[in-house]
Amino acid sequence: MDDEQIARRRLLRLLRFIDDVIVVGEAGDVDAAVAAVQALRPDMLLLDVQIPGGDGFAVIERLGRESPLVVFVTAFDHHALRAFEMEAVDYVTKPVDPSRLARAIHRARTAVAGQGRDEQIADLLTTVDTLRRSLRQSQDYIHAQSFWVRSRGVHQRIGIESIDYIQAERDYVRLFVGGQSHLVSETISSMQDRLAPMGFLRVHRSTLVRSEAVVQILRGRYGAFTLRLRDGTALQVGRTYAQALQTVLGIPQPEKGNG
Repeated sequence: MDDEQIARRRLLRLLRFIDDVIVVGEAGDVDAAVAAVQALRPDMLLLDVQIPGGDGFAVIERLGRESPLVVFVTAFDHHALRAFEMEAVDYVTKPVDPSRLARAIHRARTAVAGQGRDEQIADLLTTVDTLRRSLRQSQDYIHAQSFWVRSRGVHQRIGIESIDYIQAERDYVRLFVGGQSHLVSETISSMQDRLAPMGFLRVHRSTLVRSEAVVQILRGRYGAFTLRLRDGTALQVGRTYAQALQTVLGIPQPEKGNG
């Protein structure tokens, strides 16, 4: 299962907990998204910026006046200003927070009903100002889409989206990428600050994992969790991080009496 399918399935799970939301369809690339909107005529579109066949902005441009209200859902919030320029109702960053998604859906419903337009615009302008300040203060975030690593005398570019997980090794971290690993001179805490907006979760004091690399979550005794990644790697979740992980990934709480 590829990352896009995993992300869509998680989003579908989160939408089930929002009242009166009916999912009429989903799509995995630009052409399919355009065709689905034209055929199904939804009131609202949850749209990733980075999708196969182009990007989310291309979907809106091709739909033109047929485009429904749009909520962007993506890991890369430096696209936010363009999203708002194209009249997106809202902008939700990955990993998606359930309460933040619910607020975005509420905003879209208000817009569909034609209510609170002035307030909606004011909210969007405030959000844009906040994003501008954040982007100015964190140039590292804008440029941190890849790492350069040295291997056998050659410098190799490693894209953030290709990293499955990261583990601390004293004052270094090791990046695990598709069965290979690379040592980088950086601490796990600074790496967390840098990569949290891009969907990386701290699951142990020595481990960060990219949320979309997780394909299975195994629940053990006494609330312990083990994450299974797409390459088969099993990662233990520290007790300190278990509650936050459940919230971020939308893991249902066990029913009382079911261990």
